[in-house]
Amino acid sequence: MRLQDLGNRIRSQREKRGLKQIDIAHALQISPQAVSKWERAENGPDITILGPLAKLLGVSTDWLLGSHEEDLDVFEASVLVTGVRGAYKKSLGMKPRDFATWVNGFLFQLTEAVLRYDGVPIKYMGDGFLCIFSGTEHASRALRAALLAKKMVNEDLMIAISAGDIYLGSVGHPDYKRPDIMGEVVNIAFLALGWAETECRDGIAVTPAPDVKVPDGILIGKSETVNFKSISHPVVVQEILIQ
Repeated sequence: MRLQDLGNRIRSQREKRGLKQIDIAHALQISPQAVSKWERAENGPDITILGPLAKLLGVSTDWLLGSHEEDLDVFEASVLVTGVRGAYKKSLGMKPRDFATWVNGFLFQLTEAVLRYDGVPIKYMGDGFLCIFSGTEHASRALRAALLAKKMVNEDLMIAISAGDIYLGSVGHPDYKRPDIMGEVVNIAFLALGWAETECRDGIAVTPAPDVKVPDGILIGKSETVNFKSISHPVVVQEILIQ
């Protein structure tokens, strides 16, 4: 197919999913300039990139190349969710605008930590944050981002990471839809965040533990098999300790 057609397909599907060029670049671990060149039809993705790109855009490689098939919305990724201990109590004693200013301060630092390791921000939820990491060593990169965030954010930050298959797509009214992710792995991440709040000294929990490569110098604390009420199977959750 013509490069112009390919570029148009990439751009239209990216915009349909509410993603920025830099989100595509981070997820695929390439430069934003490369994505821009694809969409301007100056060149095309490398053949090794087509598969991951198609999954991220929720289509098949055949669709990208001009053959219409069913969209593919599910791919493997690491989900990272955060919260701040005591945020609700803090909100009760602050004016709404002041609370928003406080939240925006640490969310900026948190987002920068995630972008440093090529994470893709999905949405902010009050004091909480949801993002994904895909591609090579996504679980390890998510953990490294979590450790960096703990150093950067001067709040009692809690973080949970879970790896598995996710659905990425636009959710909501066509005029207001935003990209969002769904799947059991997302639910597990939020449940593990609650476990981190009560069980983790340093506020970091990972699950499933075998999918996370712990960097040198980081210690694994307690490990527990948890039967979360809304999950049909036991889940292994591990604590990460910061020396």
